[in-house]
Amino acid sequence: MIDDQPDPARVTRGADPAAVGPYLAKTLGDDRWLACTVDLISGGKSNLTYVVESAAGALVLRRPPLGGVLPTAHDMVREYRVITALRDTAVPVPRTYALCENPALLGAPFYLMERVAGPIVGRELPPGYADRPEQRRRIGEGLIDVLAALHAVDVEAVGLGDFGRPDGFLARQVRRWSQQWERTRIDDMPALDRLAADLATGLPTSGPATLVHGDYRLDNTVLDPAQPGRIAAVLDWEMSTLGDPLADVGLLLVYWSDPDDAGARTDAMVTPAATAHEGFPRRREVVELYAARSGRDVSALPWYQAFGFFKLAVVCAGIAARHRAGAMIGDGFEDVGARVAPLVDLGRAALAEGVVE
Repeated sequence: MIDDQPDPARVTRGADPAAVGPYLAKTLGDDRWLACTVDLISGGKSNLTYVVESAAGALVLRRPPLGGVLPTAHDMVREYRVITALRDTAVPVPRTYALCENPALLGAPFYLMERVAGPIVGRELPPGYADRPEQRRRIGEGLIDVLAALHAVDVEAVGLGDFGRPDGFLARQVRRWSQQWERTRIDDMPALDRLAADLATGLPTSGPATLVHGDYRLDNTVLDPAQPGRIAAVLDWEMSTLGDPLADVGLLLVYWSDPDDAGARTDAMVTPAATAHEGFPRRREVVELYAARSGRDVSALPWYQAFGFFKLAVVCAGIAARHRAGAMIGDGFEDVGARVAPLVDLGRAALAEGVVE
């Protein structure tokens, strides 16, 4: 699934190979899994992702974080279900292999899936990959094409007709993330409270519901290593549900960097984005491309982008809270809390100005 190299020192906290190996050997009917290694993939700030390797091959294991989380978040059963359902659609996903709902084995439910080869891109593209602007353009367009394809999935046909409650989706989302902020409040931040209240009182009218990813962005995909512009797999489905597709677009815009970004835009970037490089579409163009691919009215997108900034601010607050409590494993969490204030500023500006920031 992931092209990143595992940490030099193996970290098996949360995924003990002495438990994972026998489970895989029994579940997959192959004793070669008994002698397996488990490596934490660095960089994860939410669900934990490991590479499990043995003489039988390599798989990816996903499990919830080790600290306390929102009760409905990090749901492995839902994530496994949606990836499995999308296997034969136009949305590229890894093949799933096993789901363990018994928390006795690793302390939480987990599942295993295919390891898809290809780069996962954060700030920089790999050396020698998509060097030309037209190739980077194709990556940006490919990302938008896959999002439009996701929003066009016939949920009844793939068995996901009961995957969520689309009626009242936006109101529940604002309420859910406001409650998450209350659960993980790290400091007194009245500006974040005001943003939550303004979002709740200014809800747009949703169009027809679709399957939504909930955290769709460039670095939650695997790119085809030989064909820049083709998305090999979409990852991290923990927040997927049925709801308003523009919520995915708004959050994609939050993570999308333009080359002339400055101020709060750069201060708020939790995940550096390669989209600032020459060739990638600009944010305004992302909106135009999605509108053309999907045929949807995107005039209300500033609200959805503001909600994306709010949602990411709450996520950062939660990560900071878990880091303070010693419940995060891996590096890079020390300054996440500093991202909250600029994210709130951007959300309030998007609402006040009514334009995509």
